[in-house]
Amino acid sequence: MGKLLLFDFDGVLVDSLEIYTRAVEWCLKRVGMPIVVTVEDYLELFEGNFYEALRERGVDLDAFAAALKEYSARVNYYGDVKAVAGISPVVEALGRDHTLLIISSNSARAIGRIIARFTWNGSFRAILGSEDAFSKREKIDRARKRFAFPPGETYYIGDTAGDIREGKEAGVVTVAATWGWHTRERLLAAGPDLVVDNPRELLTLFGAGQGR
Repeated sequence: MGKLLLFDFDGVLVDSLEIYTRAVEWCLKRVGMPIVVTVEDYLELFEGNFYEALRERGVDLDAFAAALKEYSARVNYYGDVKAVAGISPVVEALGRDHTLLIISSNSARAIGRIIARFTWNGSFRAILGSEDAFSKREKIDRARKRFAFPPGETYYIGDTAGDIREGKEAGVVTVAATWGWHTRERLLAAGPDLVVDNPRELLTLFGAGQGR
């Protein structure tokens, strides 16, 4: 019997830090809250839940969402997002033995447009993005119940301290991917259950031949 593997998107599956830093910086300026000037300013928003961090800093989330929609209409960035090196064969292999989903703060619509270009697109059973809920904890709960997996057989693979903290709040096994946005040290401070330093380690961690 396989496991339920929930993947964060940006940083874990795709290399998009520079692209989304620019996007969020533009949107925040658009709504009169220019709180992101550097990449570190942006990364700080992912110490916990991204949207909660914006709200705590006084950002109107409805206005931010409208600005992001405007930005998406103006800037066609989808084709610029690249898959993380080495992730494609790993995802394809894991998808044969386990149930894979994407849980992200990003828009499911945007994620769908991006991964349509990748060979591992069909490996994911569902994408739960910002349209479903702002809370990753809530989306993890929904995914686990929808596919009928217990917490101990559900893994959330993330690359920020916020990913790890929300996964722990949801009661699932957290896996810190150190090739993403936050440093290894920053991830360890959040207390992940497991740590992987490159995509191929996921194959070792989850094995093969355990089809559900």
